[in-house]
Parts: sequence; structure tokens; C-alpha cells
Amino acid sequence: MAIDVYLNFNGNTREAVEYYAEVFGTDAPHIMTFGEAPPDPSHPLPEEAKRLVMHARLQIAGSTVMFSDVFPGMPFKEGNNISLTLMDADEEKITGWFNKLKEGGTVSMELQKTFWSNTYGSLTDKFGIQWQLSQDNGQNG
Repeated sequence: MAIDVYLNFNGNTREAVEYYAEVFGTDAPHIMTFGEAPPDPSHPLPEEAKRLVMHARLQIAGSTVMFSDVFPGMPFKEGNNISLTLMDADEEKITGWFNKLKEGGTVSMELQKTFWSNTYGSLTDKFGIQWQLSQDNGQNG
């Protein structure tokens, strides 16, 4: 297990991830857009979100760095667009860490099943650090 860095951008993730891939000489990244995610009829996707990057990942000098555009209408502040990501196959570990980190903090998304993870949640801890916790099902990438 490692703590990974997650970087958010305001509509220019594709440009940033391609730039970093060139700078660090990595393999070309797989880029998934919000438009490629499974549709949810109860939450239709705005047209302007379809082309934005939902997830991309690079291996840089042995570390995983992940990237995403912020969803339209969500707050973005350059400099505060970094979160730490914990992935582990053990759901009990994910739940335990999440419950401890949320004490005195603010939950953005309660732990829940998503199409990419059986257990995923995000929060800001009492020190203002943003965290994403995800059960690794071996398909995260």
C-alpha cells in the first residue's frame, strides 16, 4: 500500500497529464472522460462535462499520480487542488481509516459502492487535508 497523489484541474487535465507524461517519459496515459462513465438516469450528465477528464493515472519515478477535472459547478482553487489517496484491498482498513479521518472533518462523499470500487469515500480531515479512500478491486487504473 502507498499513499498516492490526486491532482484536480479546471478543464485542462488532458493537457496537463500529456505534458507530465512527456516530461517524465512515461507510457501514454489511459484517459477516461465523464462521458465514458456508465450513465445514471437520476443524474443526467451536462453536455459540458462529457469531454472533461474523470480519471487519468501516471507512474512517475515509482509513484502513482492521478488526475481529474473538477466537475462543472464544483469549486476549484489553484494550489488547493491536491488530495491524498489511499487504496487497499481490505474493506475493513478503508472503513477504519475513513471513520478516524472524518472525526472533526468534513465528509464530501460517504463510503459507498461506485462503479470503480466496492468501497469509496472522500473527506477533508480536521487539519484541512483532502483524502480519497478506495477499496482496490484490482481494476483501478
